[in-house]
Amino acid sequence: QVQLVESGGGLVQTGGSLRLSCVFSTDAFRLYIMSWYRQSPGKQREWIASVNARGAPTYLDSLKDRFSISRDNPKNTIYLEMSNLQREDTAVYYCYAQRTVGDRVDFWGQGTQVTVSS
Repeated sequence: QVQLVESGGGLVQTGGSLRLSCVFSTDAFRLYIMSWYRQSPGKQREWIASVNARGAPTYLDSLKDRFSISRDNPKNTIYLEMSNLQREDTAVYYCYAQRTVGDRVDFWGQGTQVTVSS
């Protein structure tokens, strides 16, 4: 069955760093654009970054200097490296997969909590 599992969240102080991982249990990983989103309670889910099958990234402009997305196709894994974390970065971070060839299916992970203390 298809699974999309995030990990790497936790508690960090302001100014700290974290690396999130997402493993997607598909045999067609290169057919998916992979993305990171985040959501705080009471707020709309916010797109952070995406990376296509060739590794080309796009970012939310306000985060591009602090966040970096990458993918390791042989490991079916994407990463989000976050630095200089601020209290406003506190959220549940979600991995998202969107198939770009054939059926336009998509999948969400269950999220990993990132809490930045002030």
